[in-house]
Amino acid sequence: MFSLAEYKVLVTGGSGAIGRSIAKAMISCGADVVISGTRIDALNGVASEIKSISGRYVGVVRCDLSNHDEAKGLVKSAEDLMGPIDVLINNAGINKDILFSRMADEDFDTVLNLNLRTVFTLMQSAVLSMAPRRFGRIINMTSVVGLTGNIGQANYCASKAGMIGLSKAVALEYAKRNITVNCVAPGAIASPMIDQLSDQAKDRFLAKIPMGRLGTTDDVAAVCCFLASKEASYITGQTIQVNGGMLMP
Repeated sequence: MFSLAEYKVLVTGGSGAIGRSIAKAMISCGADVVISGTRIDALNGVASEIKSISGRYVGVVRCDLSNHDEAKGLVKSAEDLMGPIDVLINNAGINKDILFSRMADEDFDTVLNLNLRTVFTLMQSAVLSMAPRRFGRIINMTSVVGLTGNIGQANYCASKAGMIGLSKAVALEYAKRNITVNCVAPGAIASPMIDQLSDQAKDRFLAKIPMGRLGTTDDVAAVCCFLASKEASYITGQTIQVNGGMLMP
């Protein structure tokens, strides 16, 4: 794996399947990591698990990203624990799936607020810390449906597509400060979210994937480690697909 020795990494959604794998991979590459989320017991469980991988620091910050004040203070809270962050990974997200004609304003606003507005808030806090040091990596977790659309997910698709545009704009503004901003777009990844789908829905997903299998959370984490590394220093404003060929833009 790529060396992230001495890097300070903040991972949101750290108690979920993908967040856990990202934090584990970052630690394995030599980074110090703070994971955040709302489920403190689950966060502590992840922290205990990955602390045994190496002697690097693992911290936990409980943060409700739907609360703007808490979101605005998260980067500072992480830096209070481990020092200035080098890598921000915006992995937290939610979905409230329902057909467009039945979608309530609240369904739309809640998903856009957490999946997009919060990313804006955290990115802004991060670049203000990174810019004076002229180094930083921001990795935003979007989705294949942010490019393809998906039935029953107008709010989710809009939030993920918006994240791609936001990332490109910030990448342009901060490229000269050696801050890269990229997105990772998972396709169908084996996770509790996929487990909730019916067998028919899973079969429909698999039929669209040339590789004929679901991806793993480790597949996603490996791409995050690459984008955080020095080897990816000339890559910015990009969306890296991790979908087994489901979409080839």
